[in-house]
Amino acid sequence: MNKRFRVPGRLNTKLEELGVRVSDVLRRAGLSQDLFQQTRILLSTEEFFALWRSIGEVSGDPAISLRLATETRPERFDPLGIAVLSTENFGTAISHMARYKKLCCPEEIVQHTDKAEWSIQFNWLLALGIEPPTLTEHCFAWVQTIGRLGTGTNISPLRVEFMQPRSHSKVIERHFGCSVISGATRNAIVFRAADAQAPFVTRNAELLDMLAPQFDQELKQLRQGEEDQENFPERVRGAIQEKLTGHRPSIDDIARRLHMSSRTLQRRLQESGSSFQRVLDEARHQMARYYLSSSVLELNEAAYLLGYEDANSFVRAFRTWEGVPPGLWRESYRTKAMSQEKVIQ
Repeated sequence: MNKRFRVPGRLNTKLEELGVRVSDVLRRAGLSQDLFQQTRILLSTEEFFALWRSIGEVSGDPAISLRLATETRPERFDPLGIAVLSTENFGTAISHMARYKKLCCPEEIVQHTDKAEWSIQFNWLLALGIEPPTLTEHCFAWVQTIGRLGTGTNISPLRVEFMQPRSHSKVIERHFGCSVISGATRNAIVFRAADAQAPFVTRNAELLDMLAPQFDQELKQLRQGEEDQENFPERVRGAIQEKLTGHRPSIDDIARRLHMSSRTLQRRLQESGSSFQRVLDEARHQMARYYLSSSVLELNEAAYLLGYEDANSFVRAFRTWEGVPPGLWRESYRTKAMSQEKVIQ
C-alpha cells in the first residue's frame, strides 16, 4: 500500500477554471505554495484531508466537489482513468479502480452487491480523523462521471448515504438525480445491482491490454518494496487489524497470517524493540479512533469489534490511551465536525 496520496496536477487547473484561488487553498491548508509546481505531488492523509477541507472553505461553493469531479474530456484523464473507461462495463471499471488504487494512495474501494443493490464505499486506511465532506462528495461524483461517460447515458444511483448531515442536500440531489440520506451508518453511493453490468461504449480492449500489465507490474514492485522496507511492527499491526473482527487475535493467529512461527514473530518484534501486546494495543487504539470518529457504532459495538469482552474493558483501555473516556472523545470530534460543516456552508 502506498502511504501517501498522489495528487494530480490537473486539480490546480480545474480549481482555477472554477474560479478558486489555489494560493488561498494552499495557505489555508498549511501546504507549500509551490505544491502544484512539483513533478510528483505526494501528501500524507492528514495533508490530503486538509487540502480538500480547504477547497470547500475557500470556494464557498457547496457544489465545488461535484463540479471538480465532473469531466467530459477523456484527454484530461490520467492513465488509470483511461484504463477504467476501456473496460467492458461499469462494475468492471470500479473493480479496476479498486485494484489499482493502492498504487497512488492509502485508500480502499469497497463494493457490496445483493440481488437489488450495488453499493460503493471509500475507506481511508490511515485516517485518524473525520474525512472532509468535500472529499466524500467528490469521490461519489467521480464514480458517477465514470459511469456516465463510460455508458454514454445519464446513469444515476438509487441514493447516496452520508454519516454527517448535509445542509446542501438539494444541490447533491440535483447532481446525482437521486435522494440523499444523512445520518446514515456509512458513506456510500448505491446503484441498482443491474447497473454493474451496464456496458461501456468507451470499451477499448486493445488499449486496456497495453495499460493493465504496466499497472500489474507496478503493483508487484510495490508489494516487493513493502516486504523489503516496511517496518515489521507495522506489518504485524496491519495483520492484527485485519483480524480484529469481533475477537482478539492471538499471536498464533497473526503468525499464521504472516506465514511464520509464533516464535519467529516474537523474536522479530523483540529485535525491533516492540512486543506483540504493544502492537496489539496500538492496532486497537488506531481502530478505536477510526470507529469513534467515522461511524455511529455504539460503544459496546466498537468494543466487540475491537475484541474486548465488554464495554468497560474498552473504556478503561481508551482512557489509558487518550486520557478521556471514548464517549467524551467522540463528542469532541462531532462538535469539531459540525463546526467544519458550518464553515463550508
